[in-house]
Amino acid sequence: MLIAPNENRRNQIRRIAEQELENLEKWKEQHRAKPVSLVPRQLGGSQSEAEVRQKQQLQLMQAKYRQKLKREESVRIKKEAEEAKIQKMKAIQREKSNKLEEKKRLQENLRREAFREHQQYKTAGFLSRLDTKMPCRSTCQIAPCDPQSSTWAYKDSLKEEENRKLQKMKEEQHQKNELLEFKQQQQEEERTKIHQAEHRRICEKYLLTPGVCQLNLRNLIRSFALRQLCTSSLFLS
Repeated sequence: MLIAPNENRRNQIRRIAEQELENLEKWKEQHRAKPVSLVPRQLGGSQSEAEVRQKQQLQLMQAKYRQKLKREESVRIKKEAEEAKIQKMKAIQREKSNKLEEKKRLQENLRREAFREHQQYKTAGFLSRLDTKMPCRSTCQIAPCDPQSSTWAYKDSLKEEENRKLQKMKEEQHQKNELLEFKQQQQEEERTKIHQAEHRRICEKYLLTPGVCQLNLRNLIRSFALRQLCTSSLFLS
């Protein structure tokens, strides 16, 4: 089933479209850009092209140097945080070692005090037995072994075993501290090598720059070397 189009409606739409196109063309003609006429004059200020390029190069190098200083500052802050953490760990381990030493000393004092009391008790018992026995030594019989002495011997063996364990723990703690110090020393050597290589690279790159840039860059290198020297002296102190 086909429906024939309305010719009047189609003609009306076509006329409206043609009218809008004509209006658009008129608007474009009215708003067309006019020719610009300016008085000729010199641009770029009073500086020459070579000076401007030299200034731009110097600004670029200074920006790179500022970025390097920023990175070094972040590395320094990180290093100080690591150093504080290591010092805290060392303090904790030192406190533990001191506590172990104090505990060992107290246990040794208690053991000696108990041994002295036991020795006094045994001496008094031996003297009392000598008073009650016959004066002839040949007829004397050997006294049986006191079970309390075996108890004290067992306690002494336990004390010695505990002391050995404490000594072993102390040696392990000392080894851990030495390992931390060795690791810290290796990290410091690696940082020093990296700084020296970077400093050498900057010197080789900046000292080849001609003109005023070379003088400014030498000043920057001197300040960088002074900063490295201050950092090293602070770390050594």
